[in-house]
Amino acid sequence: MNEPTEQDLQNPQHIDIPDQLPLLPVRDIVVFPYMVLPLFVGREMSIKAIEAALAGNRMIFLATQKALDVENPKPDDIHGVGTVGIIMRMLKLPDERIKILVQGLAKGRVEEYIQTEPYYSVRISKIAEAKPPAPTLEIEAVMRTVKEQIERIVSLGKVLIPDVMVVIENLEDPGRLADMVVSNLGLKVDITQRVLEITDPIQRLRQVSDILAQEIEVLAMQQKIQAQAKGEMDKTQREYFLREQLKAIQKELGELDERAEEIAEFRKRIKDAKMPEKVLKECEKQLKRLEKMHPDTAESATVRTYLEWMVELPWSKKSKDNLDIKAAAKVLNEDHYDLEKVKERILEYLAVRKLKDKMKGPILCFVGPPGVGKTSLGKSIARALGREFVRVSLGGVRDEAEIRGHRRTYVGALPGRIIQGIKQAGTNNPVFMMDEVDKVGMDFRGDPSAALLEVLDPEQNHAFTDHYLGVPFDLSEVMFITTANLIDPILPALRDRMEIIEIPGYTEEEKLGITQKYLIPRQLAEHGITDKHIRIAEPAIRQIISHYTREAGVRNLEREIANVMRKVAKKVAEGKGQCYTITPANLHKYLGVPKFLPESELDKDEVGVATGLAWTESGGDVLYIEATVMKGKGNLTLTGHLGDVMKESAQAALSYVRSREKLLGINPDVFSKNDLHIHVPAGAIPKDGPSAGITMATAIASALSNIPARRDVAMTGEITLRGRVLPIGGLKEKILAAKRAKLSTVILPKRNKKDLEEIPKHLLKGIQFIFAETMDDVIKAALRRDQAGKGIMNAKPVQRRAGREKADRVKTPPRAARAVRPASSVPAPATP
Repeated sequence: MNEPTEQDLQNPQHIDIPDQLPLLPVRDIVVFPYMVLPLFVGREMSIKAIEAALAGNRMIFLATQKALDVENPKPDDIHGVGTVGIIMRMLKLPDERIKILVQGLAKGRVEEYIQTEPYYSVRISKIAEAKPPAPTLEIEAVMRTVKEQIERIVSLGKVLIPDVMVVIENLEDPGRLADMVVSNLGLKVDITQRVLEITDPIQRLRQVSDILAQEIEVLAMQQKIQAQAKGEMDKTQREYFLREQLKAIQKELGELDERAEEIAEFRKRIKDAKMPEKVLKECEKQLKRLEKMHPDTAESATVRTYLEWMVELPWSKKSKDNLDIKAAAKVLNEDHYDLEKVKERILEYLAVRKLKDKMKGPILCFVGPPGVGKTSLGKSIARALGREFVRVSLGGVRDEAEIRGHRRTYVGALPGRIIQGIKQAGTNNPVFMMDEVDKVGMDFRGDPSAALLEVLDPEQNHAFTDHYLGVPFDLSEVMFITTANLIDPILPALRDRMEIIEIPGYTEEEKLGITQKYLIPRQLAEHGITDKHIRIAEPAIRQIISHYTREAGVRNLEREIANVMRKVAKKVAEGKGQCYTITPANLHKYLGVPKFLPESELDKDEVGVATGLAWTESGGDVLYIEATVMKGKGNLTLTGHLGDVMKESAQAALSYVRSREKLLGINPDVFSKNDLHIHVPAGAIPKDGPSAGITMATAIASALSNIPARRDVAMTGEITLRGRVLPIGGLKEKILAAKRAKLSTVILPKRNKKDLEEIPKHLLKGIQFIFAETMDDVIKAALRRDQAGKGIMNAKPVQRRAGREKADRVKTPPRAARAVRPASSVPAPATP
């Protein structure tokens, strides 16, 4: 077939188009008849299709891909309607791509894919363009509308080539006008493809008119948004010029502007703050800087914020202390039950403050288990002193800047929590409570505990410098109070700067008093009922304490009281307005079955079972340590979830018993032919500490000598290889545990005798104390002498060094009532 001539290209409708042509998939564009455009071809399949077309009549079928990102399209990925084009020019580029210039000839439809390798070859059918109808008013109106829409689009900012505009103005064929317009608007491919597939020229032109109408709406909205943005910018610029002119006019008239008023106000507030001389110089320096700065600069806002902080801090404001010691004592007693040591320390401070006008504020650290009233005690102290109260929680703080503040060079910098708290208080001598000081962490941002050293050191805190302020602030008048659950995690240097006051857990009697005096009245008020609606008997309160809570403080106790109150409040609200009396018999109806039950006591003296005392976070507890002998090779087995220290105590206890085998009447062959198993009950609970040493030694001695241990004797103490009994801690809690278990005798290390002076006398009633210096004293007191047989009673007396005292015995008269011991499911026993 001959190639089309130049004359044929002017009127493509007369060109003879073959049925089979190579197919070139094109992306991002739809080719229309009469359209001349360059194409860049890089895919191997497309290059071979062009080569095949050039080898023949230079005609090729141009069809648009449905998806742009498909690199190797399948027949389903290509639209079925396209345009037959003729390649007018071809140029090979250095990057192996081909640039061709093609002209659209006529529309066609793919009927069949004849060939897929190495390029697509398709059989097509030519889509005959409907002949344009005779000109009518409707056709003329649609064509004129489209031309006006094009002019409107250009006026709204759409860029079209001037030559295209000239061609559009002169076109009279509706179909060609539609094709020319839609091919030059840069629309989406799927929209353009839909226009291509419409064969009726009038319908195609109407579709184009609808598309142009939508495009005009989009461009009009875009122009409106741009105009609004430009208007805002012009308004801001105009206001700026007017403001500058107003300032110049006011300056000429001698009138003060807002800036001058602000500077004058700052100067007055600086004077009223009565700052120290060094601080005053820094403030005046920053005020001069602010005066010279432009008010809209970022630096100006930073300096203004800094000056606001400086003038609002109470440099010279302080509250007057309430120096009436009796009134302060009354306030402390109203707010808290017991805690005599803490109250005495506060009253001592008031007494010295009354005698000496200028003194440094004390730095106290309340250490105790949760729920004993450490935080609320701070509020009570502030009320007693007549000072402001500030509380800061340090739990989880890991950034040193939280204490010392950020330097002003950082965006959004602020002072640390100390200065923020002082500003909040409004005075420079508040009661400043720092909660949970033992839970302060550290990471790459520094160690907040180390930052607290300067704050809590009485010799340094008169000149505490916050990074943000950059000048010293006097904290010596502040009364700092810190709280902690454990003292060990606190940094040793920080611990050294504080006066440690330990607040132990409450006894059952103390919890009873707290419940009757504080918890019940508070819960009555919170639940909207009165004592006319409910009465809780004392035995019921005791049962709640022993059977429903297991804690050192009173938080859970208050929750259980609130639980009872809620159920009564519900009945009152339902109209059942009688008075409900809560007794041990009906308590389970309100609180359910008891959560904790007392451990059953030993019925008789048993061989290999010794009674020990342990300290836990919820108070003291009794441990029945068991030892048993079985055939073996001399191995020692330890069970009960024991820590390393407790295991070492067991080893030391066994070594001591082996060294005393003759005195205890133990056959030496027992150790080589038998295994020894020591078990501490409640095996799921971790246990550690050395204070069970003498208890394990007693259990081992009883098991190996076959002498029963006394069930009414409890003991606590650390043992050494030489049999010396060393002192222990948690004495109050352990004595309470012995009272709850109704034990009549307690063996303590002799060096703990002095600690009994600090324990209330009513707790010591009914218990006989034996103070042991060596393990020999413990053995004599703990093992049954009347059942010794050939054991300890027939052994030679223990030889003591000169000057060694005998075991002391302290006996106190028994008391009438005994407390019920809580159950054994408690946190891990441990001793200091």
